[in-house]
Amino acid sequence: MAQDYDLVILGGGTGGYVAAIRASQLGLKVAMVEKQELGGTCLHRGCIPSKALLRSAEVYRQTKEADQYGVEAAEPTLNFTKVQERKQSIVDTLHNGVIGLMKKGKIDVYEGFGRILGPSIFSPMPGAISVEMNNGEENEILIPNNVLVATGSSPKSLPGLEVDEDLIMTSDEALHMSELPSSIIIVGGGVIGIEWASMLADFGVEVTVLEYLPQILPTEDADISKEMLKQMKQKGVNIVTNAKVLGDTLTKDNGVSINVEIEDDTKTYTADKMLVSVGRSANVKQIGLENTDIKVENGFIETNSFYQTKESHIYACGDVIGGMQLAHVASHEGIIAVEHMANKDPLPMNVEEVPSCIYSNPEVASVGLTEQQAKEQGYEQKTGTFPFKSVGKALVQGETDGFVKVISDAETHDLLGVHMVGPHVTDMISEAGLAKVLDATPWEVAHSIHPHPTLSEAIGEAALAVEGNQIHG
Repeated sequence: MAQDYDLVILGGGTGGYVAAIRASQLGLKVAMVEKQELGGTCLHRGCIPSKALLRSAEVYRQTKEADQYGVEAAEPTLNFTKVQERKQSIVDTLHNGVIGLMKKGKIDVYEGFGRILGPSIFSPMPGAISVEMNNGEENEILIPNNVLVATGSSPKSLPGLEVDEDLIMTSDEALHMSELPSSIIIVGGGVIGIEWASMLADFGVEVTVLEYLPQILPTEDADISKEMLKQMKQKGVNIVTNAKVLGDTLTKDNGVSINVEIEDDTKTYTADKMLVSVGRSANVKQIGLENTDIKVENGFIETNSFYQTKESHIYACGDVIGGMQLAHVASHEGIIAVEHMANKDPLPMNVEEVPSCIYSNPEVASVGLTEQQAKEQGYEQKTGTFPFKSVGKALVQGETDGFVKVISDAETHDLLGVHMVGPHVTDMISEAGLAKVLDATPWEVAHSIHPHPTLSEAIGEAALAVEGNQIHG
C-alpha cells in the first residue's frame, strides 16, 4: 500500500535528519529512507569517530609531556582497544539521540534503499519513492509532494590503490583498525589526510604523507599551509609534496611498497599500511536519477541556490551536490531547502560566511577569502597577523605555536577573511563567522572586548594588527 507524505528524504545523514526535523517543525508529514544507520557518514564514519580518536591521541601526547607541567608520572601505555571502545560509545550515544529526535518529530523512518520512480500510476511526475526494505519485506511505495536527496558521499580511491580493508584503506576502514600499524603511508595531504597524519603521529606511528600538489591543505591560506607543514615536520611526519603516486607499482607483502614520481626523480616508499585520502564521490548511483530530468555535473547533482534540481519538487543537499562537503553546510542546506519548499522565503547561503575546521594538532580554522583568493578577485587588501606565543593563555596552556591572520579590504575596510592555526582555533572561529555575517570591519572586531587571559585575545590583536596597532606584538 502506498503512503502519502509532504516530504520524503533519501538519506539519514546530517543534512537529511536536520532537514527532517525542520520540516517536522513546519508541520510537514515527513518520511526518511536510510539503508544504514541514522546519522550517516558524519556520525558513523567521519566527523565524530575521527574526532574521538584525535582526542585520545591528544591526551596520550599530553600525558607523555606531563613533566613539563610539573606532573611526574610513569611512561603512559596506550590501550588502543579502549580507545576504540570509547569512540564507539560516543557514536552509539549520539546515534540513539538521533533516533530519539526522529521519534520526537514523528518522522517515519524506513530502513532500506530508496529509488526515485518515473511517472507512474502512483504519480504523474517523477518523485514517488520505492524502498527496498532491509528486512526483505515487500517494497514500500512512498508518494511525496517533495523529495530531498541527501545521500551523501563515499571515499574515492586511485587506480591501482583499490581498498582491500587490510593493507589499503580509506578513512572508513581505518576507523575500525583493531591495532595500530608501526608505519603508514597516507596518500593525500588534504583535510582528512592531515587529520589522520596528526592523530597517528601522536599515537606513535611513523607517518609519510604523499601530496600531489605543491602544498598540503591546498584550499587553505598559503601561510596556514606553511605553518602546518612546519608543525607536522616537528611531529616527525614525513611530508612529500609534488608527489605523483604510481598506482601500478604497488606491491603488497606483509606491508606495502610504492613508487612515487617527485619532479624528475622516482623514489620508493614502504610502510605497514596505506591510507588513501583523495576526496569523496557523490552517492548518485542507483537512486533513480535516470527517471528524472535532474542534471548531474562532474558527478554531483546540480541545484539552484535553494537546492532545487531541474525537477522543481525534488531538492538535494549535502555532499551529493558537491561544494564544501562539510556536515554543518549540509545541515544548513537542508534547512534552506525545506523552508523553500514550505514557502518560508529563506536566504541563500553565502559560502564566504561558512567556517571550516581541521581538527589536527595544531588545529586549523578559517572563514572567508584566503589572501590568494582576495588577490584573484581584485581586492587591494590589508592583513594583520598575531602569534599565539604573545598570548598569555597560550603560554599557560603550553601551546604557543601558530597565529591568527585577518584579511581586510583596503578600500572599504570590510573583513574579507580570517585564518587561524593553533590551539583550540576550531572553538574560536565562530566569532569570525559572526563578524562575516554582520559585515564587520577589523576595527569592530578589535573593539569587541576579548577577556584576559584567553586565546581569543589573538583575534582582537590580529584585527588591530591590520592597521599596525596591535598592543602586545
